[in-house]
Amino acid sequence: MPEPGITINSAERNLIKSLVAHYVKNRSFVEVMLKQLSDAILGSPALMAHVHSTKGRLKDPTHLEDKLLRKLAEAKGKKRPFTISEKNLLYRITDLAGFRILHLHTEQIISIDRELRAVFKEYRFPLMEKPKARTWDDENRALFRRAGIRTIKSPKLYTSVHYVVQSNSSTKATCEIQVRTLAEELWGEVDHTLNYPHESLILSCREQIKVLARVTSSCSRLVDSIFRSAEAGSP
Repeated sequence: MPEPGITINSAERNLIKSLVAHYVKNRSFVEVMLKQLSDAILGSPALMAHVHSTKGRLKDPTHLEDKLLRKLAEAKGKKRPFTISEKNLLYRITDLAGFRILHLHTEQIISIDRELRAVFKEYRFPLMEKPKARTWDDENRALFRRAGIRTIKSPKLYTSVHYVVQSNSSTKATCEIQVRTLAEELWGEVDHTLNYPHESLILSCREQIKVLARVTSSCSRLVDSIFRSAEAGSP
């Protein structure tokens, strides 16, 4: 859905539909990459020792169409060319494949990041960009920086670390990996179901989702405190 005031003409809509059709036709390349990445991650005992659970998914074509329309409208609004084509679609749209790693407490990200980079290196999945932590919680920034992860302010009240890796095949595709706590996952699933890719039209729903973000952040902090107490061995 384009931004208000931006008109998408019929030729542009046909272009978007052709890009979606290209994705559907070539989805097998993305699916194979996702399976290879999943097998590599699940096959690492050093990494999985810090992981609670994982999940993977391929992007729904209707969600891709919506995303491409938004990118086209954004380009038009800024008077920039729309440069996504069939030649670069599979790696320019970095979340056609998505993989999520869930863990219990925040400090596990230090070990997860180290072992995840080792998996990428071993199986030759190049990082397309440096990992970044989207967070609104200032207390987490020092932890992420200690792990060598740059931070960016999240417009939404959640914390998640994002990696984008490229396939090691001739046909280039990309996958976005998100690492977050189980508590943050609760908020993420609710927000994604009711408030994404477009905000809910129901004001009370939007406000309740913001409250849920604060509650889940408090849950993560409580879990962190429990694990710190257990490690200290205090009665």
